[in-house]
Amino acid sequence: MSHDHDDTRYPVKKTDEQWRKELSPMQYEVARHAATERPFSGAYWDHWDDGRYTCVGCGEVLFESKTKFDAGCGWPSYSEAVNAEVIERIRDDSHGMVRVEVRCKKCGSHLGHVFPDGPEPTGERFCINSAAIDFEKEKQGRSQVSLPPSGGRSARGDEPGGARS
Repeated sequence: MSHDHDDTRYPVKKTDEQWRKELSPMQYEVARHAATERPFSGAYWDHWDDGRYTCVGCGEVLFESKTKFDAGCGWPSYSEAVNAEVIERIRDDSHGMVRVEVRCKKCGSHLGHVFPDGPEPTGERFCINSAAIDFEKEKQGRSQVSLPPSGGRSARGDEPGGARS
């Protein structure tokens, strides 16, 4: 059953004004209105640094680089989330097809979709919009937040110009 991205069940609550201030226009449309960026256009579809991918809305760690693979679809693809507790799965009947939408369980941000055509051991492919995630590069045993090359804002609303991947 579908529910609004601003449903009260999500622990992170922000006003629409706060979301617009903290996210770039593309991040806002993807994360808050389930838009989809064009394939092969996002910052992370062909990004292979070691580290962790986090939610642009709240900073929750969602995926690790060791689970990323090239699905040839033009969006970042992962075989699994860091754990089952960070991702919410919702039936999506839009666009004349049935899919499974994935959202951040902490803030309700739309991330993308999950499909049953991924590699073993999970057999799943999390097809994620680059605009829905930030990257924390592994550096000397700790992660460092990197902004996407597109110059978008991080989950904390940082302006472009920070460390880049």
